[in-house]
Amino acid sequence: MAKQGNIQIASENMMPIIKKWLYSDKDIFLREIVANGVDAITKFKKLVDMGEAAASEGEYCVKISIDKKAKTLTVEDNGIGMTEEEVEKYITQIAFSGAADFLSKYEKAGGEGIIGHFGLGFYSAYMVSENIEIFTRSYREDAKGVHWESDGESTYTIEECDRSERGTKIVMHIVKEEKEFLEEGTIRGLVEKYCAFMPYNIYLNFTGKDDKALNNTSPLYLKNPKDCTEEEYKEFYRNTFHDYHEPLFWIHLNMDYPFRLKGILYFPKVKSKVELERGKVKLYCNQVFIADNIKEVIPEYLLLLNGVIDCPDIPLNVSRSFLQNDRQVQKISKHITKKVADKLTALYKNDREKYEKCWSDLSVFVKLGCLKDEEFYTRVKDIVIFKDLAGAYKNLEEFAGRKADADAPEAAKQEPEKEGGEKADPVTVYYASDEVGQAQYISMFKKAGLNAIVCDSFIDPHYISYIEFKESGKYKFLRIDADIDAALKEGGESEDTSALTEAFKKALKNTTIAVKAERFKNESVPAVINVSELSRRFGEMNAFYGLAGADADRDMTIVLNTANPVVAAFTGLSDEKKDFVANQIYYLAMLSYKKLAPEEMEAFSDNSVQLLKNYIG
Repeated sequence: MAKQGNIQIASENMMPIIKKWLYSDKDIFLREIVANGVDAITKFKKLVDMGEAAASEGEYCVKISIDKKAKTLTVEDNGIGMTEEEVEKYITQIAFSGAADFLSKYEKAGGEGIIGHFGLGFYSAYMVSENIEIFTRSYREDAKGVHWESDGESTYTIEECDRSERGTKIVMHIVKEEKEFLEEGTIRGLVEKYCAFMPYNIYLNFTGKDDKALNNTSPLYLKNPKDCTEEEYKEFYRNTFHDYHEPLFWIHLNMDYPFRLKGILYFPKVKSKVELERGKVKLYCNQVFIADNIKEVIPEYLLLLNGVIDCPDIPLNVSRSFLQNDRQVQKISKHITKKVADKLTALYKNDREKYEKCWSDLSVFVKLGCLKDEEFYTRVKDIVIFKDLAGAYKNLEEFAGRKADADAPEAAKQEPEKEGGEKADPVTVYYASDEVGQAQYISMFKKAGLNAIVCDSFIDPHYISYIEFKESGKYKFLRIDADIDAALKEGGESEDTSALTEAFKKALKNTTIAVKAERFKNESVPAVINVSELSRRFGEMNAFYGLAGADADRDMTIVLNTANPVVAAFTGLSDEKKDFVANQIYYLAMLSYKKLAPEEMEAFSDNSVQLLKNYIG
């Protein structure tokens, strides 16, 4: 005889809230129902281990079946099962935790592997169901089958049924608006997404003949690192992230104290700038998927990586999808960051050649980490390397001359400390931000025996500024077009160039640009453009934020090379020729600095054609 009762709930309005707002994604219901089945099996096995239940033959598993005609999706386990009293206690009393109750009773035997904490997961199924039935039978010898049914409003029915097998079957009658959950492809995809590593086999439309489980019950990250082969790591990467480009290398996390943490973090090969933020770090709790890229556990900059993290000790909130604020989480996050820094440092020290080959893919990730995390910066700052003008990689200490090669030019070496123990002046480190556009400056540097950093990513200007701030007074960075280094100039007495600069400025008819003159060692270059480092950085920052004052060219200087024959003869030219030559020198200098304005490009083209005519005639 069926009896009727009321679902014990704090408010009649709670069910609609649970059905609509407890989870951000409807499809997460399958994770909750399957995870409950996994928990039920784990509980039963604990009882067997403690001698409180008799072991059973056959495979422990979860079976999912679809009946399109009946419009039902069914999930069945052969776990602990429930009595009628337990169904009313754990199902009808929302937020009464069956897992918590079980653990409190058997905590001495250990409750590892049991996920549920709040008893709300079952009701997530009502997000896609108009009605749900439960068929269950407890492991107890005298237990009887129990049938429970409710449309998720405020009432339910419960009665005895003829179920003979131990375990629980959840039958969800899918609403017509959610019929996609009756498609085999959809369910397979959800199992792969949420249940890929659950500890018991999950079958779809089980027949008993050569059925293949949808999940991997023994994922590689659970193994001891020393027992894993390189090919296994690569295969796990391919299968988990569907990326058939081999990862650069990986970190296998495996610890049990002071918290339990297992996982593998992969450093993927960056194939384009678009993919810089496409990493995916999957967070699991006892092999149950929680979410991707949870920033409380995985720092933002580590999300450029791909990986799997399984931590049973993370404190989950009521929906099992979000983390509660907890010191343990902070400790876990710091440990992961430390392991990443240790791996990079070990690779740098033990296999510098491989480290340099991987640097173009690691560079943005490492520098972003330094900008975001001061502790990470402290750990890795000495292994941040830069490409020089010859294509070799060096860290800042090597660039600064403190570890300079024996045959490095004297002009490039600087002492870190003055005589008498005084603090040394900041070491000037030049850099190039555009190897093509700054080719003229680079050529001058090479001929003078100078070196410079080649900045080849968008993050480099920010990182350089950060180093100057963090290592205050230690380094001074100048772009190669910001000044004329002493090594580029001829020594000797300074010459009076006032007549030259005044004549050039008058002929140029440009009131916004400053003019100065120096004698370069390289006589082939008539002039270069210099913009002070401070003005240019300020302009770039304003341009980045869309602010006024972004034009750094207001502080631009054209530096004439008095060693150049054309410049040396300039003051002796006629006024007409001075105008022509001054503009041509200006255009040539500007072309090595940036693109000419349309009207300037037109004038330069006209001048060049005139020169060709004169050469022919």
